[in-house]
Amino acid sequence: MDVTTLAAFLVVDLLLVFTPGADWAYAITAGVRGRAVAPAVIGLVAGHALYALVAVAGLAVIVASSPAALNALTVAGAGYLLWLGWGVLRQPVMRTVTAEGAEVSDARVMLKGLGISGLNPKALLLYFSLFPQFIDPATGWPVAAQTGLLSTVHLTACAVVYLAVGVLARTVLSTRPSAARVVTRISGAMMIAIGALLLVERLAG
Repeated sequence: MDVTTLAAFLVVDLLLVFTPGADWAYAITAGVRGRAVAPAVIGLVAGHALYALVAVAGLAVIVASSPAALNALTVAGAGYLLWLGWGVLRQPVMRTVTAEGAEVSDARVMLKGLGISGLNPKALLLYFSLFPQFIDPATGWPVAAQTGLLSTVHLTACAVVYLAVGVLARTVLSTRPSAARVVTRISGAMMIAIGALLLVERLAG
């Protein structure tokens, strides 16, 4: 896998990671309530890591045995991105989860983060629809190794972005509440654009 492909993946991946959703809401909630953001982010990234393990094993089998199945997954994932982006544009106001008690252990915060990201279908579809666009079995790299590298980049991006979101949440939401709405609208439009590009590329190929 060359540097150009990896850089292109990072750009697309960051656009998706920057899209507000359940993970963002949880990171923001941790920041607004004055808790340590790190446990929340660790939990969220752990949920994505579980999907990474599934992808490392599953994509190798799919790519090697069924190109048709890979095409179907890509089209389904692109369709999901279009649907999700449209939903974000229709309801741009981001809401955080219901307030809890102030005294919550770090372990509980991490477990809740794990559940939020681990049960998010967006994460699963990202692995099985976006990753194949940047995996090329002809490069000589095993598919599992390429998937592992892309997963590492994705997990790092998630950790950095979610940590920044949590730390900056209190300042941004208290001084410029409209900023979250603007970011959400932009992100929704980006998701639609990415979904459309993936769909056109797959159907044209």
